[in-house]
Amino acid sequence: MSFEFLSLETIQEIARQYGYWAVFLGIALESAGIPLPGETITLVGGFLAGSGELNYWLVLGTAIAGAVIGDNFGYWIGKVGGWPFLVRVGRFFRITEEQLTEAKNQFSENAARAVFFGRFVALLRIFAGPMAGIAKMPYPQFILCNLAGGTLWASVMVTLSFFLGRVVPLEQLVSWVARFAIVALVLVIAWIAVPMWLESRKLKQSSAGEQPSAPGE
Repeated sequence: MSFEFLSLETIQEIARQYGYWAVFLGIALESAGIPLPGETITLVGGFLAGSGELNYWLVLGTAIAGAVIGDNFGYWIGKVGGWPFLVRVGRFFRITEEQLTEAKNQFSENAARAVFFGRFVALLRIFAGPMAGIAKMPYPQFILCNLAGGTLWASVMVTLSFFLGRVVPLEQLVSWVARFAIVALVLVIAWIAVPMWLESRKLKQSSAGEQPSAPGE
C-alpha cells in the first residue's frame, strides 16, 4: 500500500524509460520508509521482462538489491532517530507514548517474522525496516531476515508478473496483489489485536473480582 499518486500507465512509462534503475530505486525508497509504489514498479518490471523489453534476471537482481539495501537504510534511520520522531507523530494523531511502547514491544517479540514476511503485507513493507531499528533488533539477525525475505518477495513478485503477465492484464495482476497485501494486513492486525484485547479483558475481570466487599455485606 502506498500513496498512489502515480498511475499505472505513468509507472510503466518510467520503467520503460529508466529500466532497472526504476525497479531498484522504486523498491529501495519504499523499503526505506518512503510510501512509493515499489511493489507496483516491481510487478511492472517483471511484466516488461515477460514481454521481452527487459531481462528477467536483471529485473530480479535489481529488485532484490533494492529491497535489501532500502530496508537497511530504513533500519538505521529507525535506530538513530526513529523513536523521537515516532513519538512526535503519535502525539499528532493522539497516540500516547505508552501505546507506542506497547506496539514496539509487540514488534520486538515478532521482529524476525515481521522483517521476513513483512514485504507481503500492506504498510508493513514500508515500516518494517524503520520499526526493526526502533525496536533495536540485533543487526546480524536483521541482515539475515532482510536478505531472505527480500529474496523471497522479489522472486515471487517478478516471477508472478513475468509468467502471469502474458495471460492476465497487468491492471488485474496489480489489483490481485494489492488485495492480497491488504488481506494480509487485516490478518496481522487481528493476530496482534485479539490477544491484546483478551489479555485486557482478563485483567479487568481479575481486577473486578479482587475488589473488596462493602462493609456489612
